[in-house]
Amino acid sequence: MSTAKPLRLHVPEPSSRPGDKPNFSHIDVPEAGSVPRPATDCNAASIRDLAFSMIRVLDDDGLAQGQWAPKVDDELLLKGLRVMLKTRLFDERLLLSQRQGKTSIYVQCRGEEAIACGQRLALSSGDMCFPTYRQQGLLIAQDFPLVDMINQIYSNSKDKLRGRSLPFFYSERDYGFFSISGNLGTQFIQSVGWAMASAIKGDNKVASGWIGDGSTAENDFHSALVFASTYKAPVVLNVVNNQWAISTFQGIASGDAANFACRGHGFNIPSLRVDGNDFLAVYAASQWAIERARSNLGPTLIEWVTYRASAHSTSDDPTKYRPSDEVDSWPLGDPIERLKQHLIQKGIWDEEQHQALAKALKTEVKEAAKEAESNGTLGKGAMPAVSEMFNHVYKEMPAHLRKQRQEAGV
Repeated sequence: MSTAKPLRLHVPEPSSRPGDKPNFSHIDVPEAGSVPRPATDCNAASIRDLAFSMIRVLDDDGLAQGQWAPKVDDELLLKGLRVMLKTRLFDERLLLSQRQGKTSIYVQCRGEEAIACGQRLALSSGDMCFPTYRQQGLLIAQDFPLVDMINQIYSNSKDKLRGRSLPFFYSERDYGFFSISGNLGTQFIQSVGWAMASAIKGDNKVASGWIGDGSTAENDFHSALVFASTYKAPVVLNVVNNQWAISTFQGIASGDAANFACRGHGFNIPSLRVDGNDFLAVYAASQWAIERARSNLGPTLIEWVTYRASAHSTSDDPTKYRPSDEVDSWPLGDPIERLKQHLIQKGIWDEEQHQALAKALKTEVKEAAKEAESNGTLGKGAMPAVSEMFNHVYKEMPAHLRKQRQEAGV
């Protein structure tokens, strides 16, 4: 008889659970400025180490260090601070609105503001982003009208999507914001396809695809990398590793022995791992990848290491699966506070100015919410006609819908 032990599966476990002391010892945080910046025309094999280290620019004192420190003017840095703070205050207001019953659900991006805002400021007009539901900063960084966003969140009479999508699933073609998909992995495939189409047309626009750490376990992730690597599509492939999917930690998708950036190596795609709470590092890495794409050098995979400081959504209670004070132990800090400290170190910002900006932005968000509320909120205000349910679903209404509409008498 065999004496071999019974087979068993390995199920990864997070380093801490509710009631435990938060533990991020598995995250190696290198010194700011210690990672070299390669030439944009390098090949994937020559920068293999960059998928295992972490690109960081801002040190603990708020000073920019190393080769990745971008050469940007003060105006861009100040705008970066403004749009990140505006995004956070927008989130806070809409979270309150959901608790007041004005919308059904809302998703915050607290702690992740630098990633979307920083990359959008590095992109150009006409470039197309394929985001998840936590990249509202892609719109806010372009000073998109907050009223239009809130109208959709409230599902009111001015919701341009007419209630046919989840409240925060924006779709703004003119602002390079492709319709959000609840099945997040599809955004990678669609971004690669859009980028291929841009190249086929001989255009100069690039695509930016976004997924979370959990979605890297989907087949869509690997299919996208196959096409991106084969045809050298002009696309930036962003993996936002915020440590937690809806209730499972990132190790369920990555396994214990690998990170997400290094998965690009199997497809010969240059890959970076970046401090996602460092606005300067985000902007610099995005610039590098965008330049590669626009120069016909192909795709770049970027893992943004960050932390979901809020719940997955308003229907989630993160204290059920992680320590309630875990955010306080996150080693990469808060992106807004870090950029604020950098601006103070440069002598172009101070606490009084920061408080004045926060006050002005709160007023702006509040007034936008009030204007949107005048158009109605969830369950309140003008209701669409019954016939609306049959419209805007198909380009040409099929026979079975025409029959149903007739039966409904509308």
